[in-house]
Amino acid sequence: MSWFESLILGLVQGLTEFLPVSSSAHLRLTAAFSGWEDPGAAFTAITQIGTEAAVLIYFRKDIGRILSAWTRSLANKAMRQDHDAKMGWLVIVGSIPIGVLGVTLKDQIEGPFRDLRITATMLIVVGVIIGVADRLAARDENGGRHRAPKQRKAIENLGVKDGLIFGLCQACALIPGVSRSGATISGGLFMGYKREAAARYSFLLAIPAVLASGLFELKDAMETDHISWGPTIFATVIAFGMGYAVIAWFMKFISTKSFMPFVWYRIALGLVIVALVAMGALSPHAAESAG
Repeated sequence: MSWFESLILGLVQGLTEFLPVSSSAHLRLTAAFSGWEDPGAAFTAITQIGTEAAVLIYFRKDIGRILSAWTRSLANKAMRQDHDAKMGWLVIVGSIPIGVLGVTLKDQIEGPFRDLRITATMLIVVGVIIGVADRLAARDENGGRHRAPKQRKAIENLGVKDGLIFGLCQACALIPGVSRSGATISGGLFMGYKREAAARYSFLLAIPAVLASGLFELKDAMETDHISWGPTIFATVIAFGMGYAVIAWFMKFISTKSFMPFVWYRIALGLVIVALVAMGALSPHAAESAG
């Protein structure tokens, strides 16, 4: 991998990680459209450490409160009723599905799941799902001629059942094209949560999963020496800077705007990929990475 490739891929990772468009799909597609080798699942996982560092900084106050309350609740039973302490447990519970499936499906994630036909299908299907969830949320928020606005759930209403459902939605993002934020936020909207509440829990829930995945791939890469370290670290730093800017913008965007621009973008991109693969202009299979 060249330094120019790492710059572009780092920018793509940071730009798309928090948007409901699938960062793994865009890394794969950027390489395919540019005629580069597929950066691979290891590169994706390691550069995601950069974007998660942006989450840690952006939500540092929330994370600090949650860690403090959760730690104290281990010894103090009264603290277990505290919202921040509960949130600590809910992040753990919600992380179980992706942890189990990530290990179980590791070979599929690094191989068959990276087929562009699967990516295109997921872009379209999940795009439609996000669109439906967005319309349901808008209907509740705005009401109608014969219907009063409906109060949606706040993050304080989150319980174990909903936390686990959020976790299952997040696990779907193991397939390129799904989108971690798209799956979890739309899942939250279907369960009746406010947009900001769904997004906030989605980003907090991603922290242990992404960091664990990145460190796991980092350890594996160090043992096998199959990755270009300089460009990968450079891309991770770039992803951090871009990711922080995007998450700050996105949290403001979702409080007043619809997800429909992302929905139409996903569907259009998916259809373009289907057409290019069908015409033979784009190979659906990842090229072997040379490291």
